[in-house]
Amino acid sequence: MPKHLITPPHLPPPRGFNHGILCSGGSVLFLAGQDATGADGRVVAPGDVVAQYEQVLLNLQAVVEAAGGQMTDIVKLNIFVKDRDDYVSKLRELGRVHKRYFGDYYPTMALFEVTAFFQPDALIECEGFAYLDNGE
Repeated sequence: MPKHLITPPHLPPPRGFNHGILCSGGSVLFLAGQDATGADGRVVAPGDVVAQYEQVLLNLQAVVEAAGGQMTDIVKLNIFVKDRDDYVSKLRELGRVHKRYFGDYYPTMALFEVTAFFQPDALIECEGFAYLDNGE
Protein backbone atom coordinates (compact mmCIF):
# COMPACT_ATOMS: atom_id res chain seq x y z
CA MET A 1 0.00 0.00 0.00
CA PRO A 2 1.52 3.36 -0.98
CA LYS A 3 1.00 4.99 2.45
CA HIS A 4 4.03 4.99 4.75
CA LEU A 5 4.35 6.26 8.32
CA ILE A 6 7.31 8.60 8.82
CA THR A 7 8.90 8.52 12.28
CA PRO A 8 12.27 10.30 12.37
CA PRO A 9 14.56 8.70 14.99
CA HIS A 10 15.55 12.07 16.53
CA LEU A 11 11.94 13.01 17.36
CA PRO A 12 10.08 11.64 20.38
CA PRO A 13 7.97 8.58 19.55
CA PRO A 14 4.50 9.72 18.54
CA ARG A 15 1.68 8.92 20.93
CA GLY A 16 -1.87 9.49 19.75
CA PHE A 17 -0.71 10.81 16.35
CA ASN A 18 1.92 10.17 13.67
CA HIS A 19 4.69 12.59 12.69
CA GLY A 20 4.17 12.09 8.97
CA ILE A 21 2.42 9.92 6.43
CA LEU A 22 3.86 9.68 2.93
CA CYS A 23 1.37 8.85 0.16
CA SER A 24 1.89 8.20 -3.53
CA GLY A 25 -0.62 7.64 -6.30
CA GLY A 26 -4.31 7.61 -5.39
CA SER A 27 -6.44 10.66 -4.68
CA VAL A 28 -6.56 13.26 -1.94
CA LEU A 29 -9.93 14.02 -0.33
CA PHE A 30 -10.11 17.41 1.39
CA LEU A 31 -12.33 17.18 4.47
CA ALA A 32 -14.22 20.33 5.40
CA GLY A 33 -14.52 21.23 9.06
CA GLN A 34 -17.13 19.03 10.70
CA ASP A 35 -18.65 19.99 14.02
CA ALA A 36 -21.16 17.94 16.01
CA THR A 37 -24.14 18.96 13.91
CA GLY A 38 -26.59 16.10 13.47
CA ALA A 39 -28.87 15.44 10.51
CA ASP A 40 -31.46 17.85 11.94
CA GLY A 41 -28.97 20.75 11.75
CA ARG A 42 -28.54 21.04 15.52
CA VAL A 43 -25.41 20.43 17.55
CA VAL A 44 -25.75 17.20 19.52
CA ALA A 45 -24.92 16.97 23.24
CA PRO A 46 -24.36 20.65 24.13
CA GLY A 47 -21.72 20.87 26.85
CA ASP A 48 -20.29 17.34 26.24
CA VAL A 49 -17.06 17.37 24.22
CA VAL A 50 -16.81 13.54 24.19
CA ALA A 51 -20.30 13.04 22.72
CA GLN A 52 -19.64 15.85 20.28
CA TYR A 53 -16.37 14.21 19.16
CA GLU A 54 -18.35 11.06 18.41
CA GLN A 55 -20.73 13.05 16.16
CA VAL A 56 -17.78 14.81 14.51
CA LEU A 57 -16.27 11.42 13.65
CA LEU A 58 -19.63 10.16 12.38
CA ASN A 59 -19.80 13.20 10.10
CA LEU A 60 -16.24 12.69 8.84
CA GLN A 61 -16.94 8.99 8.31
CA ALA A 62 -19.97 9.85 6.16
CA VAL A 63 -17.82 12.07 3.92
CA VAL A 64 -14.93 9.59 3.63
CA GLU A 65 -17.24 6.65 2.91
CA ALA A 66 -19.22 8.67 0.34
CA ALA A 67 -15.90 9.09 -1.50
CA GLY A 68 -15.23 5.34 -1.34
CA GLY A 69 -12.83 5.35 1.58
CA GLN A 70 -12.68 4.45 5.25
CA MET A 71 -11.60 6.28 8.40
CA THR A 72 -8.04 4.89 8.27
CA ASP A 73 -7.66 6.70 4.94
CA ILE A 74 -7.56 10.00 6.86
CA VAL A 75 -3.92 11.08 6.90
CA LYS A 76 -4.26 14.56 8.46
CA LEU A 77 -6.70 15.67 11.12
CA ASN A 78 -6.81 19.15 12.66
CA ILE A 79 -8.82 19.27 15.87
CA PHE A 80 -10.22 22.60 17.01
CA VAL A 81 -11.60 22.83 20.55
CA LYS A 82 -13.25 25.61 22.49
CA ASP A 83 -11.60 24.56 25.78
CA ARG A 84 -8.21 22.83 25.64
CA ASP A 85 -8.26 22.03 29.36
CA ASP A 86 -11.67 20.32 29.06
CA TYR A 87 -10.35 18.31 26.08
CA VAL A 88 -7.16 17.27 27.90
CA SER A 89 -9.09 16.28 31.03
CA LYS A 90 -11.15 13.84 28.93
CA LEU A 91 -8.35 12.28 26.88
CA ARG A 92 -9.15 8.72 28.02
CA GLU A 93 -12.82 8.97 26.99
CA LEU A 94 -11.89 10.76 23.75
CA GLY A 95 -9.33 8.03 23.07
CA ARG A 96 -12.01 5.34 23.42
CA VAL A 97 -14.17 7.17 20.90
CA HIS A 98 -11.18 7.54 18.57
CA LYS A 99 -10.46 3.78 18.74
CA ARG A 100 -14.05 2.94 17.74
CA TYR A 101 -13.53 4.78 14.47
CA PHE A 102 -9.80 4.36 13.78
CA GLY A 103 -8.74 1.26 15.71
CA ASP A 104 -5.04 1.57 16.53
CA TYR A 105 -4.42 3.91 13.59
CA TYR A 106 -3.57 7.57 14.16
CA PRO A 107 -3.40 10.18 11.41
CA THR A 108 -1.06 13.13 11.64
CA MET A 109 -2.82 15.49 14.01
CA ALA A 110 -2.77 18.98 15.49
CA LEU A 111 -4.88 20.48 18.27
CA PHE A 112 -5.94 24.13 18.36
CA GLU A 113 -7.93 26.03 20.96
CA VAL A 114 -10.27 28.58 19.40
CA THR A 115 -12.61 31.18 20.87
CA ALA A 116 -15.76 30.27 18.95
CA PHE A 117 -17.31 28.15 16.20
CA PHE A 118 -19.99 28.92 13.62
CA GLN A 119 -22.50 26.91 15.69
CA PRO A 120 -22.57 28.49 19.19
CA ASP A 121 -23.11 25.12 20.97
CA ALA A 122 -20.16 23.45 19.22
CA LEU A 123 -17.20 22.50 21.44
CA ILE A 124 -15.10 20.68 18.83
CA GLU A 125 -14.57 20.64 15.08
CA CYS A 126 -12.24 18.57 12.89
CA GLU A 127 -11.00 18.97 9.34
CA GLY A 128 -8.26 17.37 7.34
CA PHE A 129 -7.27 15.21 4.39
CA ALA A 130 -7.83 11.61 3.40
CA TYR A 131 -5.75 9.61 0.95
CA LEU A 132 -7.78 7.19 -1.15
CA ASP A 133 -5.79 4.43 -2.80
CA ASN A 134 -7.89 4.06 -5.90
CA GLY A 135 -5.30 2.16 -7.87
CA GLU A 136 -4.16 5.09 -9.97
